[in-house]
Amino acid sequence: MDVRALFDLSGKIALITGSTRGLGCTLAQGLAAAGCTVVVNGRQEQPVDEAVDSLRRTYPHVQGSVFDVREEGAVSAAISDIESRVGPLDILVNNAGIQVRGPLEECTAADWRLLVDVNLTGVFLVSQAAARCMIPRRHGKIINICSVQSELARPTIAPYTAAKGGVRNLTRAMAAEWGKHNLQVNGIAPGYFKTEMTRALHQDPAFDAWLCARTPAGRWGDPEELVGATVFLASDASAYVNGHLLFVDGGLVACV
Repeated sequence: MDVRALFDLSGKIALITGSTRGLGCTLAQGLAAAGCTVVVNGRQEQPVDEAVDSLRRTYPHVQGSVFDVREEGAVSAAISDIESRVGPLDILVNNAGIQVRGPLEECTAADWRLLVDVNLTGVFLVSQAAARCMIPRRHGKIINICSVQSELARPTIAPYTAAKGGVRNLTRAMAAEWGKHNLQVNGIAPGYFKTEMTRALHQDPAFDAWLCARTPAGRWGDPEELVGATVFLASDASAYVNGHLLFVDGGLVACV
C-alpha cells in the first residue's frame, strides 16, 4: 500500500468558493501544495485577480472564477466555464460565508435572508451545479465548510447558527442521494480561528479569555490547521467517508 499516494491530489481540479482571503485562501494554498489546480472564487474581479496573481508566484496553475454563490444563473455558467476552460471538476470546497452579529430580537429580515442565502443556499446552488457534472463521471468530492455553530449556539449569531446547522444536514442529504454515484460529500466544522471575520472577537479580551478557557487546546486555531482535514476529505484516503462532519476545533465541542 502506497499511503502517500492516497493523499496525492496531483492533476485534480478544485474549486474553492470565497477563497480570495481568510480561511478560503489558506485552503487554496493547501490544495495547490498537494498538487491541485485550484480555482479561486469571489464576487468581485479585482480581489480574485489579486489572489490568483499572489498564488501563482508559487503555484502556476491557479485559476480564477468570478461569481456570486447566491445567483443560480451565474453559478451554473461559472461551473460550465470551469469545466470547459480549466477541466473536469474533481473537488468542490464550499467555503463562501459571511457573518452579521446582533441580538436576535433586532435581526432584520434582510440580514436573515442575506446570511441564509450566502451560507446555506449558496452551498446548495454550487453543489448542485457541480454534482450535475460529477455524477456522469462517477467521481467527485464535495467539502462543505460548516462550523462548531452547526452544533452549538451562542448569543448574537442566530441566523449564522441556523444556516450552518442547515449546511450540516444538507451535507448528510447530499451524501444520502449522491453516494450511489460515487460522490463523497463531507463537512469540516472549524472552531474559532483568527481571521478577518473573527477579528472583533479575538481583539476582545473578555471573549479571548473565555474561548481559551472553554477550549481544551487553550488557544485559537491557526488557519493552516484546516489544511490537513481538507486534503484528507479531498483525497482517495477518504473514499469510504461520506456524510461526516469533521470537527477541527481544539476539542471545543467535545466538552461542556
